[in-house]
Amino acid sequence: MAQSRVEEIRERVDGDFARIVDLLGRKVAMRSVSAEGITGEHMRRSAQFVADELRGEGVDTQVVQSTNPDGTPGAYEVVGSKIVDPAAPTVLLYAHHDVQPVPDASAWSTEPFVATEVDGRLYGRGSADDGGGIAIHSGALRALGDELKVNIKVFVEGEEEMGSPSFIPFIEAHKEQFDSDVIIVADSGNWSAEIPSLTTSLRGNTDLDVTVRALEHPVHSGQFGGPILDTNTLSSMLIASMYAEDGSLNIPGLQGGDPVGGLQRDLDEAGFRADASVVDSYRLAGSGSLASRLWTKPSISVIGFDAHPVDGSFNVIANETRFRLSIRTAPGQRPEDAAKAVTDFLTTHAPFGAEVSVSTLDTGMGWSMDPDAEATRDAMASMREAFGVDPVNKGEGGSIPFIPELQRLFPSAQVLVTGPEDPKANAHSPNESIDLRSLKNNVVTEALILDKLGK
Repeated sequence: MAQSRVEEIRERVDGDFARIVDLLGRKVAMRSVSAEGITGEHMRRSAQFVADELRGEGVDTQVVQSTNPDGTPGAYEVVGSKIVDPAAPTVLLYAHHDVQPVPDASAWSTEPFVATEVDGRLYGRGSADDGGGIAIHSGALRALGDELKVNIKVFVEGEEEMGSPSFIPFIEAHKEQFDSDVIIVADSGNWSAEIPSLTTSLRGNTDLDVTVRALEHPVHSGQFGGPILDTNTLSSMLIASMYAEDGSLNIPGLQGGDPVGGLQRDLDEAGFRADASVVDSYRLAGSGSLASRLWTKPSISVIGFDAHPVDGSFNVIANETRFRLSIRTAPGQRPEDAAKAVTDFLTTHAPFGAEVSVSTLDTGMGWSMDPDAEATRDAMASMREAFGVDPVNKGEGGSIPFIPELQRLFPSAQVLVTGPEDPKANAHSPNESIDLRSLKNNVVTEALILDKLGK
């Protein structure tokens, strides 16, 4: 019996997998932490490493330094193309080569920048986010080789972990290098290491700085405490007022919804609690499916709070407090509308008439997949063939703001959000890792997607 196309591609990926894992290990060792300076030499070396690796797969790559909106030098980006037939469809492959910092290496069980295999997982900073995406692209291109029937464009970004400040100016200055029929963003993840997923939606995001002021200057807590509440307390009261008793947000104008395309499978609460390391006594906040609470309903987190440290504290009433809110918005809501809704609420619910001022920082739009697109159907079939089980689509609570911007700039492109992560990947956290069996299946999946798109 003739070998099936799936078996043929899987056999090629099996034969190449040692190289793929080695590539990923060498990428981990690059220590490409963009927070240490996106214009640093370590970031240029990281970009050049990726460019060289993809050039080995026949992609004509180059490293280009972007320019920030204010004209200052930006990140080192990798762009390139492989044109097999001008009449064929064009697929843009996206990943990012920068990684999160490692604030405390002692919290890791392995050396963060030394790729270490333990029980079928490869540990190391950036092994999943997003070295895994780079490895998937490399492996898929190698698997197809001269049989590739689509044109390829690549963009491997150097500042995704910093919010992509120069992303849009860079695209607008190099539109011809991004124009494509299908965009594959390999920066998300699967339902589990065994069950594949397309990402159906991403929440948007916006950050607000809030200042609560009650006094012209600090005063003694013994002389004035009682009638006058310190602004740390007032800020806490203001924050608490945003929530209903069950922990749901009760801010008018802040939108929410159900999972895009319907809920195929809700998240397992026990598994979620274990993955998030939730203490036993804590009850999960909100109402409705756990999936909707994470994917398509808004959330607000206090990510910064200016208060005097406990060590060295003394008896004084704080006169002014500043805190920062991170708002994850429903996929379809404009982040500026969400920011206005929260701002209006905070400034009209000031406890005891305290002065409240709010400033909006960065914003990013959410995104929803087109479930009826041809590329979506091809991707679902490829996942089923590669993993041997039906995919379970899922949303993401996090944000990738450039995806809706890509969709805005290239409205005819079909966008597929895939990726190397699974719930145990610990992206952005200590002991980040990637499941190697899943990585192999992800490479097979992308090769099959490219193969189908070429037909």
